[in-house]
Amino acid sequence: MSTTTSDPIATPPDPNVTKPELRRAAWSSWLGSSLEYMDFTLYTLASALVFGPLFFPNETPAVALIASLGVYGSGFVVRPIGGYIFGRVGDKHGRRIVLITTLSMMGIATMGIGLLPTYAQIGVWAPAFLVVLRLVQGFGAGAELAGASVLLVESAPVRRRGLFGAIVAMGTNSGIFLATVLWTLLTLLPDDDFLSWGWRVPFLLSIITTFVALAIRTKVKESPVFEEAKERRAALSAAEVEQPSILVEARRSTKSFLLALGIRMGENSAVYLVKGFMVGWVVTTTGTDSSVVTTGIMIGTIIGFATVPFFGKLSDKVGRRPVFLAFTVFQILFAVPAMLLIDTGNPVLIACVFAIFVGGPLPNMYGVESSWLVELFGSTHRYTFMTTIKEIGSVVSGGLAPVIAAGLVAVITDSWWPVAVVLILFAGCGLLGAYFAPETRGRDLTTEADAVDDRAEHVDRTAAVLR
Repeated sequence: MSTTTSDPIATPPDPNVTKPELRRAAWSSWLGSSLEYMDFTLYTLASALVFGPLFFPNETPAVALIASLGVYGSGFVVRPIGGYIFGRVGDKHGRRIVLITTLSMMGIATMGIGLLPTYAQIGVWAPAFLVVLRLVQGFGAGAELAGASVLLVESAPVRRRGLFGAIVAMGTNSGIFLATVLWTLLTLLPDDDFLSWGWRVPFLLSIITTFVALAIRTKVKESPVFEEAKERRAALSAAEVEQPSILVEARRSTKSFLLALGIRMGENSAVYLVKGFMVGWVVTTTGTDSSVVTTGIMIGTIIGFATVPFFGKLSDKVGRRPVFLAFTVFQILFAVPAMLLIDTGNPVLIACVFAIFVGGPLPNMYGVESSWLVELFGSTHRYTFMTTIKEIGSVVSGGLAPVIAAGLVAVITDSWWPVAVVLILFAGCGLLGAYFAPETRGRDLTTEADAVDDRAEHVDRTAAVLR
């Protein structure tokens, strides 16, 4: 069922990375993931209040909202494509150059949205340019989170990979928090000021994050795992260095791929259900003011700044698998009580439900996942498989979970149980993936084989040492 690779025989030496180099890699990953989720949150918040009336003014409010959300969705369509292409480049030419490119694309596109003329100024070109910028944003974002995880975990000390992998989750937390706070403050402006210039401010401010992150990222050292693989290839003859195609590797890694996809779906579905679907559903069904929900999310985000590094560090002591499994089981057990608390209509209890989700399972499952999936795949196509898993998992779970929940609620009105069922079912995908996946704490990241193939090799190596 599980394979443990964290015993002294199997533990590899730490990578040759100095503390300043590791610190730069950590800040680079934090700021890059922060920028991505700041973009994601800002566009979500702006869809209802800004993009509809300013870019689709000739439509009814409902159609304008659908159109602006459709533009938002266009970014998700290209994410798997960008992830795959940049993943291949990252496996062949290095993680660093890809991460500099993706960060630049996201930053330029986000700033571009803040500078974009409205429909009243340039007509149909306004929504057309909005779509183009979202496509550029999504194409770059498709490889950012996975690449940040790969570079940071490959550079981290072996016994602290879980903690450093969790830094990426800290970045996503920061992006959501900053975007929410900025947007909340700007909505206090008079409506005319907010619609004329106020909404642009957070999009334009993102360029500061981009410049700081780029200044750090251009000084980040290439992953030592990639450098070792590059040197190994250079020492071989042309015939020896020939690598199997991505299709051959994909067939070999089918089991790893499916297990990782289950883990990703279990984590990612809850993010879109809780922070996406449930926000509107709670406001509509209980009549609760939206500020109650956003307050709960902000409190949970603050809690996450403490819990994410704690559980990342804990995964370095007890393993990735038990920590992830614990949060998955908690999510399954908490689903029904959470719905019952929401059903009371009590604002304090509703805020607490969102705070528990956002400060508990949501960021911590992702924090552990960051190091676990990096360790799960072999070095040859690690970046490609990571981006593919993350983006396919996001499209499938992040796209399907809210749609299924909305469909069930539409058919079975005045009931909370469909939402609980969807939460439990998708968490079950994560439970299955985590249950059958091997423990990877302490694994040698220069190994070309996936962790699921380690069992026989580990047994043979241990027997050789004992002899």
